[in-house]
Amino acid sequence: MTSTLPLPLPVTLITACIMTLFYLVLSARVSRGRMRYRVSLGDGGNQDLLARMRAHANFIEYVPLLLILIGVLEISSADPVALAAGGGLLVVFRLMHVIGIPRPAPNIFRFVGASGTYLLLLAASIWGLALVFVE
Repeated sequence: MTSTLPLPLPVTLITACIMTLFYLVLSARVSRGRMRYRVSLGDGGNQDLLARMRAHANFIEYVPLLLILIGVLEISSADPVALAAGGGLLVVFRLMHVIGIPRPAPNIFRFVGASGTYLLLLAASIWGLALVFVE
């Protein structure tokens, strides 16, 4: 059944859906690692499983805050093109972070992925505060 109403928060919805699919992949990687290394709880001292678990945990530590900020900014009529660019960058930065986690330090993937995520959090926070206090 199709709706004649406009889709609310399309940028947030698209970003959240892509990030949820990404999260499911990370979850499956942890599950496969647990089966492969026969570890039901914790990492069992296995560095590969630990890296998978940290990629999964780090994702869930940062992505929800950005999705909330994107949603609230979108409700506040923030520029949808800028929000979509931020959502796209979030996908890229999180992918880079996952690629970088198992690599030895220093590595550019993890650095750019983590730093980019921090910058997105900072930019979205400042943007939101500016909407409240400046405009």
